[in-house]
Amino acid sequence: MSAAKQGAIDAYLQPLANNHTFAGAVALVANKDGVVYSKAVGYRDLASNAPMTTDDLFWIASTSKPMTAAALMMLVDEGKVNVDDPVEKYLPEFHEQMVGVPAGGQTLVPANHPILVREILSHTSGLPFKSKAQPGALDTLPLKDAVRSFAAEPLKFQPFTDYSYSNEGLNTAARIIEVVSGISYEQFMQERLFDPLGMKDTTFWPTTEQIARLAKTYKLDAQKKDLVEGPLEQLTYPLDDRKHRFPMPAGGIFSTAEDVARFARMILNGGALDGKRYLSAQSLREMTSVENAGMGGGDYGFGFSVSAHGMGHGGAYKNAMDIDRETGRITIFMVQQDGPWGTEEGEKIVPTLDRLADELVRSGAAAASAEEPGKR
Repeated sequence: MSAAKQGAIDAYLQPLANNHTFAGAVALVANKDGVVYSKAVGYRDLASNAPMTTDDLFWIASTSKPMTAAALMMLVDEGKVNVDDPVEKYLPEFHEQMVGVPAGGQTLVPANHPILVREILSHTSGLPFKSKAQPGALDTLPLKDAVRSFAAEPLKFQPFTDYSYSNEGLNTAARIIEVVSGISYEQFMQERLFDPLGMKDTTFWPTTEQIARLAKTYKLDAQKKDLVEGPLEQLTYPLDDRKHRFPMPAGGIFSTAEDVARFARMILNGGALDGKRYLSAQSLREMTSVENAGMGGGDYGFGFSVSAHGMGHGGAYKNAMDIDRETGRITIFMVQQDGPWGTEEGEKIVPTLDRLADELVRSGAAAASAEEPGKR
């Protein structure tokens, strides 16, 4: 890969750390064959001047959603789940769902049809973002209990008449994984996705050693015009507490840039990596096609935001995974920042990284082509 193109990414990121647009970040670029660029800038912990490193851990929040959707689609490939089935086939508590009218209102009417598996994966089911049983942190209820609370509340709108981004939908999909597979969601993820893919630092409960590598969370203080440290507000502490903290499929995963890139490479490689197939071509096609009929002003598949050139997802604290099928490029941006960026440049970070990463991957492809016999 071109040293100049790699240097362009370095030159873009370092000033953003220097001026405290963010405290620290990890950027990674990969193609279907492997990682072609990985760099940490800034600090994991400003107070102790601990520099960010490429193996530092982040709460990836909603970037968890494509991973949970992929796990469910494995069961679709095995013929154990059908995305056109009603959710109530697997979870009877969803029988005779009601809808609040007008949208989200107090008057209840029957749903026009039972919500479907494909609708919970594409945010078109009418399920709210989270239930009233989860007033604060999102990891306080066992998955079974959380999903029962979803079923007990009315839908926001008639199924497949609108789009509304919903943690409940992907959490419900994960509960289907448990019922169909006979094992817990977290065990399924570990045994069928994380371990086989070599995602060695991906977990719902970071260990003591991993917590030492967890990037501190920062938020812009508008009055001080600088970053201040804060907690991961949507989670419960301590983070390694397996008794009181429960896996949250729509956004509970901790990971590293390299681990997220391994998942993304599997997607870019058509559902396979290192000789092992995880998803069929058909399942991957459904995950990465427009499944929400463009409702809501954007295009969404199953657990993925999709576009004409590829797919991806971001998280609440601004991390991002973007996969471009046309250029064969993967961009992973890992940062732990709450609230608004506070600068116009902050909003441009991921698009700019994508552009620079495209140039880097193209330079590598051009160099490889030039070195082929007969092309010099």
